[in-house]
Amino acid sequence: MKTLHTEVAVIGAGTAGMTGYRAAKAGGKRTLLIESNVYGTTCARVGCMPSKLLISAADAAHMLQAASGFGVHAGEVHIDGKAVMARVRSERDRFVGFVVESVEGYPAEDKVHGHARFLSPTQLQIDDHTLVQAERFVIATGSTPIVPDEWRAAGPRVITSDEVFYWDDLPQSVAVAGTGVIGLELGQALHRLGVRVTIFGRGGSVAQLSDPDVLDVARSAMQDELDVRFKTKVVKVEQHGEGLLVTSENTNGQQQTEHFDYLLSAIGRRPNVHQLGMENTGLQRDHHGIPVYDKQTMQCGDSAIFIAGDANDERPQLPEAADHGRIAGDNAARYPDVKPGLRRTPLAITFTEPQIATMGLSYNELCASYAGRFAVGKVSFENQGRSRVMLQNKGMLRVYAEHQTGRFLGAEMIGPRAENIGHLLSWAVQAGLTVDAMLDMPFYHPVVEEGVRTALRDLAHKLEHEPAQDCPCVDCTPAP
Repeated sequence: MKTLHTEVAVIGAGTAGMTGYRAAKAGGKRTLLIESNVYGTTCARVGCMPSKLLISAADAAHMLQAASGFGVHAGEVHIDGKAVMARVRSERDRFVGFVVESVEGYPAEDKVHGHARFLSPTQLQIDDHTLVQAERFVIATGSTPIVPDEWRAAGPRVITSDEVFYWDDLPQSVAVAGTGVIGLELGQALHRLGVRVTIFGRGGSVAQLSDPDVLDVARSAMQDELDVRFKTKVVKVEQHGEGLLVTSENTNGQQQTEHFDYLLSAIGRRPNVHQLGMENTGLQRDHHGIPVYDKQTMQCGDSAIFIAGDANDERPQLPEAADHGRIAGDNAARYPDVKPGLRRTPLAITFTEPQIATMGLSYNELCASYAGRFAVGKVSFENQGRSRVMLQNKGMLRVYAEHQTGRFLGAEMIGPRAENIGHLLSWAVQAGLTVDAMLDMPFYHPVVEEGVRTALRDLAHKLEHEPAQDCPCVDCTPAP
């Protein structure tokens, strides 16, 4: 077994790891990048990019089907599942190639392949071939989709989103467990591509939403198109021929057994920290086994170990992983002179239709930290001009501001162009704008953003004429 000495060891070569490696190198430190799997980020291989390729194909199919609402009648729609998946895989491989090419450009002596495990706060063992002695560490090991053991026992037809993007063809039917971002995005895309889809949600959650009014609109919008069964859990999965028998149970105890080709488990992801020998680091860990860390510096306690990206379970999104990695790598290089890094305003987007976006402080966070001190404005997109023109007039936007100061705090929405409106409003939060300042900005006509102005006008009225939101915060969290 050989021994390597370095100043910084980065465990994991995903988005956070690669960014952390480059930041530590830029800080002038000898840095090793350790990866146990193939190179290529979750986003490029099995996450945001291939999912958007599938969604784009689904949008094309849906536009043909929706054209009759404009008086435009297309011919018979034929979906070539093999062609759809061939494009998904081809373009996905192209995106992965860019990432792999980037890693291949790193010096060979900076890369070690194998599974890393802490032997002490300063030493790693890589498989059975290498010991790494380092002064500082960045843990960027990512996360893995959760599949309960009792489901997995039903065989290979129980899958995660990872397997979807390796399909050669579209199946006839898929059951989806989970009404989070992944479950809803993939469930709706597959439905629009002609797959029979049923989505089961243990509670009433929809993606990342927490505002009860927006949640109500979101549930209705999803159920208008999809077979979404809220407050219904999967209780049994059995192999049956080439498919599965899936038994579900609602809150009344009523059970139903149905046949599907696949069960897609989209009930969450688990940080990959449990096989790292964390018990040998001396770090304090939370009840999930994740090291306790500072969200501004990524530092674990006062140690020379930093944690970034999905591994810390804070915000499992690529932009956040990149920011985490940059902060962690920079502070690993400068340790012990650790400094807070730039944490941007939270922004999360779900690419369903209608799209879902949250930005700034969520309703739940406001209930916890601003109760009795914030106001809420809203707009429905049902009669918003441009939305009706496009036949996309479903959804609601709720906007939040601080009483007394009028400072804009955040928003939650489901509706048209949410990916664009989300950016607009998150920038306003980060810039510290007041509602009055936002209303002074230009609004063209006719655009969906006029709905934002309507919501802001309602918010300004609430700030001036009504008491602060008392926030009898209902339980907006998913059911256990």
